[in-house]
Amino acid sequence: MRYSYDIKLSQIKVSALQYLLMAVICLSSYATNGQSVAFPGAVGWAADTPGGRGGAIIRVTNLNADGPGSFQEAIKTAGKRIVVFEVGGVIDLKGKVLRVNEPFLTIAGQTAPSPGITFIDGGIGIRTHDVIVQHIRIRTGASRHKVGEWEPDGMATISAYNVIIDHCSMTWAVDENCSPSGPRFNGKTPDEWRKGTSHRITLSNNIIAEGLSHSTHIKGEHSKGTLVHDNADEIMIYGNLYASNQDRNALFKGGARGVYANNYIHNPGKNAVRYGLVDQEWEGYPHETGKISIVGNMMQHGPSSSDMPLLYMGNGPCEAYMEDNIAKKLDGTDARMFTGDSAKLVKTKPIWFNGLKLMKAGQLKEYVEKNAGARPWDRDLHDKRIVKEMLTLKGRIIDSEQEVGGYPEYKPTAQKFDSNAWNLNSMVRK
Repeated sequence: MRYSYDIKLSQIKVSALQYLLMAVICLSSYATNGQSVAFPGAVGWAADTPGGRGGAIIRVTNLNADGPGSFQEAIKTAGKRIVVFEVGGVIDLKGKVLRVNEPFLTIAGQTAPSPGITFIDGGIGIRTHDVIVQHIRIRTGASRHKVGEWEPDGMATISAYNVIIDHCSMTWAVDENCSPSGPRFNGKTPDEWRKGTSHRITLSNNIIAEGLSHSTHIKGEHSKGTLVHDNADEIMIYGNLYASNQDRNALFKGGARGVYANNYIHNPGKNAVRYGLVDQEWEGYPHETGKISIVGNMMQHGPSSSDMPLLYMGNGPCEAYMEDNIAKKLDGTDARMFTGDSAKLVKTKPIWFNGLKLMKAGQLKEYVEKNAGARPWDRDLHDKRIVKEMLTLKGRIIDSEQEVGGYPEYKPTAQKFDSNAWNLNSMVRK
C-alpha cells in the first residue's frame, strides 16, 4: 500500500496557512494508514503499538519445537524483531505452552508459504508488552493427555499490554481459546490493579472456536471462548467469529472494561456474552464497576444452543451499553437480547475507542465469511469447516479434536522470505 502526497505550489494556489493545513492532514492520513498504527485496519487502544517495527528480521527455517531456526528460538531473542517464516506446515509443541517474555515483537504468519503455520498440542502465553501476532493457527487439543494434567489456553496475555492478536485461529483449547488475563489485585489501588493485569489488548478478526467441553480440565466441562479477567482494562474485541463454544463468548469478570463490537457468535452452547463478579474472589476488596459497550454484534443460535440471550448480566456493579445488536434462534425468530438487572443497562457508552468505525450487525455474516481467522485467502480444512457451519447453521460442541478429524497433517513447504516484497513497517505485502 503506497501513499503519495506531493503538492506543487506552481500547480495549486494556496495561502501559506492553507498549505500548512493540507500538509498536516496528509501526514495525519499517512500515520493513520500504517505508520503510527501497527498496520492498516488496526483498532483499539493497542493499535499504536510498533511491535517489532524497525528491528531485526528473524527467519523461522524449520518446524521444530525448539532449537536453532525454530519459532521458539525466534521469540526468545531479545530486542526489536520481526519473525517471518520460510517454512509452512505443523509445529508440534508436544505439550508445551510457549512464553513470550521479550517485548517489541511482530509475529508475521502471513509470510509463511501455504499452508501457513499451525501449532498443535500446546499454546502461547504473552507476558510482556508491544507484541503483534497475525495469521497463525493454534489447535491445542487434548487427546494425548490425562484428565487433571492438561488445561492450557490456546493463546493468552498475562499482565501484558499493547498487544494485538489479529487474524489468528484458535481452537480446541482446554481452558480458554484466547484470553486477556493476569492477577486481579496487583497493586494498592484500582488504577494500579488495572495496570497490573492485561490492558490495552486487541483481539480482532480471529476465529475463536470449539473449546473442548468434557475433556482433560480438572473442573470437568470447560468449553470456553474468551475470559476478560478481573480489572482488565481497555480491551477491544472486534470482528471475531466465536463458534461452538459452550460459554464465555466472551465473559467479562469483575471490574473488567472493554468494547465488544462487530463480533459474530455462532452456536453458543450455554452463554454468549456475560458479565460476572465472583464475591469470594473479591473478599476484602471493594467491588469495582465493570464497563462494557456491546455494539453491532450478531448472535445466531445453533444446534447446541440453549435459550440464551445475547448478554447475561450476572453479579457485581456494571455499566453496560447495547446498540445495533441482533440475536436469532435457530428457527429464525428473535432470541432474547438481555437477561439480568436492567438497571445496569446505561444510555451512553461507558467506555469507547474514539474513531472506531463499525459495520451494521446485519453485515457481519458476510464479513466474517470473507475475513475471519488466519490467512482467509488460504484457509485450512478446519477453518473452512467452521465457516461453512456458520453459514449453514450447523456445528456442535465437541469434547475432543478427534471428533472433527483430529490434528492436521500437512506436508512441509519452504520458500525464502523476500524482504523487498513486504512493507516492513506494517508487514503488508507490496
